[in-house]
Amino acid sequence: MRLANFDDDGRRRLGLVAGDEIIDPLAAGGDPSLFCDSVTFIAAGDEARAAADRLTRTAPASARRPLAGAALLAPALPGTILCSGSNYRAHNAEKANAPLSGTEPEFFLKTADCVIGPDAAILHDPALTRKLDCETELAVVIGAPGRHIAVADAPAHIWGYTIVNDVTARDRQVRRSPEGFTWYELGRGKAFDSSAPMGPVIVSADEFGDPQAAMLRTRINGELRQQSSTADMIWSCAELVHFFSINFTLRPGMMILTGTPAGTAWSVDAELGGHWTPAPGLVAATRYCEPGDVVESEIEGIGVLRNPVEAWTPPGA
Repeated sequence: MRLANFDDDGRRRLGLVAGDEIIDPLAAGGDPSLFCDSVTFIAAGDEARAAADRLTRTAPASARRPLAGAALLAPALPGTILCSGSNYRAHNAEKANAPLSGTEPEFFLKTADCVIGPDAAILHDPALTRKLDCETELAVVIGAPGRHIAVADAPAHIWGYTIVNDVTARDRQVRRSPEGFTWYELGRGKAFDSSAPMGPVIVSADEFGDPQAAMLRTRINGELRQQSSTADMIWSCAELVHFFSINFTLRPGMMILTGTPAGTAWSVDAELGGHWTPAPGLVAATRYCEPGDVVESEIEGIGVLRNPVEAWTPPGA
């Protein structure tokens, strides 16, 4: 099953993606208590999935539209996005590391205020950062609530997966002392307007398959910057569900970002400790993101999330 959100004359609507079509479940007579938004649908569990399966088969033509022509929005607006940094072995090896890097998940948060959807602009604000970087990440979407969830039980709490680009202000994140000590400021460096592009769809866990066997890629202006399997994660999706559930009761619609592989612009920024040599086929960045760039985040089994980079302008300017 695939969930999307789309714009319908200025209204955010939940859509069911079936092949090359998107179905509006409310227009097809679906129960508003199940289909009002993504989080409500996910929280409703088996009842909602059964209703969605019926509508996918029976929705009239008037409730269907071509997916290619739909104005897709972020497939959910999670109030809490739990993030794990330095969770790929190759990424952990390509950069200057803080003392705990690679020994436990780096823990930071993003919120719904960070989220934008497909084709929406990543804002470049030089007052915030002059080192705007992008990281394609697999995002785990929680389906069933729980706390202190055992690793073995984690799959039962996962509804599905989507793509999130963990946009980062590197010069806010990475701090280095004159003596060479490195530490991270993961507040201002990670959470800001447009720092969580998301989409294009949420794919249910049963359709997505093994989350530790998916290929991930990032292209900037068509250049392949990142390419890796999620098998390179240090902590698996199930292990991250366990880890974050120690702090929080995980609730339907919450998301967990699982880290990014090697190949970010940071990886070749010697000023911030980068020291990466790209593998054959990959193109090392020569600079950080600037207005006019186009970022494509791809994960096999989900699709491609595309976002342009645009200069931030004050409202009314």
